Amino acid sequence: MKFQGTESYVATSDLTIAVNAAVTLERPLLVKGEPGTGKTELARQVADSLGLRMIEWNVKSTTRAQQGLYEYDAVSRLRDSQLGEERVHDVSNYIRKGKLWQAFESEEKVVLLIDEIDKADIEFPNDLLQELDKMEFFVYETGETIRAAQRPVVIITSNNEKELPDAFLRRCFFHYIRFPDEATMRKIVEVHHPGIKDSLLTTALTQFYELRDQPGLKKKPSTSEVLDWLKLLLAEDLTAEDLKRDGANALPKLHGALLKNEQDVHLFERLAFMARNQR
Repeated sequence: MKFQGTESYVATSDLTIAVNAAVTLERPLLVKGEPGTGKTELARQVADSLGLRMIEWNVKSTTRAQQGLYEYDAVSRLRDSQLGEERVHDVSNYIRKGKLWQAFESEEKVVLLIDEIDKADIEFPNDLLQELDKMEFFVYETGETIRAAQRPVVIITSNNEKELPDAFLRRCFFHYIRFPDEATMRKIVEVHHPGIKDSLLTTALTQFYELRDQPGLKKKPSTSEVLDWLKLLLAEDLTAEDLKRDGANALPKLHGALLKNEQDVHLFERLAFMARNQR
């Protein structure tokens, strides 16, 4: 089982090495990087490339680690007991399987994505240490141990919003997705917008990277945002000439696809104002 990227996902050599190393070591692959750099999509493409089913666990600020294993619905069982329901005698009727349980019980190898783990409480990763290490957990209500029939390929993403515990990091293979350079970005664009005119792409990417490199920018635009921007430029049938700016206008055309808060818009408006005053 070797991941080499797919036709719809440009994977750098260091990324493919990281994925294959994690698969070989049978350790979770922890992927960090800026939002919009394709971390979640990586898991989908790994599953597609290896011919595996994917199970996706989207983590929120309220998510608890126990929910990934199972949840016991004691309230429903109490209600059914009051109503004299026959099903109340089998406790398994009130256990809701979590994403880890689903991955563990699968007869075929699967890709398990734990998406944006840094959104949850700081104890969340620690609460999954043993389960991800041993690939098993105990169900107290039924007295059974759930063991992975096939050890899943575990991919964990993080936007680096908070530090993860050292004990958790030791159990992972780590990879940071660097923001693509212009050559890699051209390959990514070709996948999503094949045949785009080179003059338009060159001008657009020049403006995009200049915008990203602007000091004081609060939120740098991501890969997904430049792809959206290019889609708009193509839809409007704009040319490289249309994108040219003068000193009076520092904002790119259709900049709402790239700049997502008023502070950054005001920053470029101030730069344009300063440029006008210097003439």
